[in-house]
Amino acid sequence: MRLIYNLCLVVLFLLGWGGNAAAGELSEHLANFPQWNKLTSVQPASGDLVYPEWMAGTWKVTSTLIDLAAPLAPDIITPGFESNRKQLNQPVSFLVRFIKEKQPVINSLKFIPKIDNQSPILVADRAFNSLNLAKAYLGDEAVLSVKVDPDNPNRQITFLRGERQLVSIVTSRGTETISDGKFITAEVFQQLFKGGSRPYFNSVESTTAYHKLATSNPKIEADQVTAVYLSPQDPDYFQAGSRPVALYRYRLEFYPEELSNPPEE
Repeated sequence: MRLIYNLCLVVLFLLGWGGNAAAGELSEHLANFPQWNKLTSVQPASGDLVYPEWMAGTWKVTSTLIDLAAPLAPDIITPGFESNRKQLNQPVSFLVRFIKEKQPVINSLKFIPKIDNQSPILVADRAFNSLNLAKAYLGDEAVLSVKVDPDNPNRQITFLRGERQLVSIVTSRGTETISDGKFITAEVFQQLFKGGSRPYFNSVESTTAYHKLATSNPKIEADQVTAVYLSPQDPDYFQAGSRPVALYRYRLEFYPEELSNPPEE
């Protein structure tokens, strides 16, 4: 169960963003940590997930868990929460990349995708990024591959040893632009783990404030909070209501790939 829960957390970081949230809601959401409730203004996820131009290329990301909370403890505590305290202040590094591609457009008459003459958009190389992230947290031997649905960039499957799978679907998202080089994103996921004694469901929200730095290293930094909510299949679902059962706060630092070793603090 601990492996299932940890994997549900690590696949979230690099699926992307899009849409608009109510002005200020995401900023307030982060500021209220750990007093959280579910977001209300995110929109249904549709189409590919667009990143700002200054994230193009390959990066070495260092992710550090800096805080965690179980708002409904001791009544409800998620599997693996206590063991995850060992990850506090322990940096984990992995490579990610962001690439240009043509934006698909849906033909309203035939309901088939086509490519128009719009400029390419910047998107995550989702299979590459998610595979590197999962291996960094779970180990090279535990993770076999990651497959992104060619017809739906919001759906991906992580394949594990032992014929186990994690299906992760982005259901809604939103963004909040503060200024050039600084913005906030929120993504809501439904996740299904298959291959255990019984299927395991949950709902996860990841809210991240990204900041492009002018001249210092790292080049990009981010404040990220991942919130775990119970699914309707859980017997404690109605007791939890709109409140998360676990919260994890991370500091993310993006270094250009050519910087093989980030500077020491």
